[in-house]
Parts: sequence; structure tokens; C-alpha cells
Amino acid sequence: MAGVSAGVVLGAWLAGYLAGSVPFGLLFARWAGAGDVRRIGSGNIGATNVLRTGRHGLALATLLADALKGALPVWVAQRGWGLDLAAQVGVAAVLGHCFPVWLRFRGGKGVATATGVLFALTPLLGLVALLVFVVVVAITRYVSAGSLAAAFATPLFALAWGREVEALAYAFVATVVIVRHRDNIRRLLTGTERELRLRPGGDPPEEAD
Repeated sequence: MAGVSAGVVLGAWLAGYLAGSVPFGLLFARWAGAGDVRRIGSGNIGATNVLRTGRHGLALATLLADALKGALPVWVAQRGWGLDLAAQVGVAAVLGHCFPVWLRFRGGKGVATATGVLFALTPLLGLVALLVFVVVVAITRYVSAGSLAAAFATPLFALAWGREVEALAYAFVATVVIVRHRDNIRRLLTGTERELRLRPGGDPPEEAD
């Protein structure tokens, strides 16, 4: 990154990480009087577990906030210092969500924040990844399978389109997302993963956020 000092790079990484580390699901649930989401369901701080409080508005707010905390730092970095640093800031934001220092590095699974990063860097590729997610979920009925498929496909599409910088960032993010889904992968292999059921009162699927 020619022309960008080490101090700027370090500061951008720190800002991206701190932005990503804000546990919106935990904060929103507490502010709304819904308790500590880490004590219900899977204990995850993402939107799916927030949905288990029965507060659909809180879950939607968490989903949007988790996506924006990935998109906004990337958007700022790209306009201030260019694509290379913006891609790194996106990686830092996902790491912040998955491993927040405030929660002893026990965070979410990174999908919503990674989606925000993806749409901020490559909006068209974001739509492609969303399509992959929807198709896989429609076929398998597993949200986690859709998330894993989209994470795996995204760097491959980026590389095929000649977006080497983004492909490298997306490959790193995909690795983090896949590692965070290791329990989901085990349940998928053993046939014990919870399916998506679109009916009133149905339990949310296993977390993919």
C-alpha cells in the first residue's frame, strides 16, 4: 500500500476491529429488557439467537447493525486510503465480531458482518453470494449450509472476476466463518442440524450469524 504509513494501517485495523466488536445483539436485548442473549438458546450474540427472545424487531435490528458495522468502516477506508486497506479493515471487522475483546473473545459467527463487508467492497458479488445462500437454503433447508456455501464460493467468484485483493480478503473471512461454524458442520454431517421451518412459532434454525 504505497503512500500509506504503518501508523495509518495499524489505526485502520484497530478501528475496523473495534467497530466489528460492538456486540449489538447483546446490547439491544439488554436495552429492550429481553435479558442476556448469552444465557438463552445457543448463547450466540447474533440475530438468530436474539430471535429466540421472541422480539422480531430486535433480531432485525441486530442483523442490520451487524452488517453495517462491517460495511461502514470499509466504506470509510476505501474512500480515504484505497481498496487494499479497505479490504484489510473488512477482515478486521469480521475478526472483531467473531472474537470481541469485551466478551472474552466469544462472539458471533461472522456472516452478517461479512455480508456488510462484501456489499461495501463488491456489491455485485454480494448479490451473487446472496443468491448462492438462498438457493442452497431452499434446497437443503439449512441456513448454516447456505452460509457455508456462500462463504466458500465468494473468494472463488472474486478470483474468477480478477479481483485478487478482494479474493484474498474473502478467503481469509471464509476461513474464519467456516471455523466458527465447526459445530454446525458436525451436526450437518450427523444429520442433527435444525432445519429452517417457515411457520409461526417455529424454532429459529441453528445460528449462522
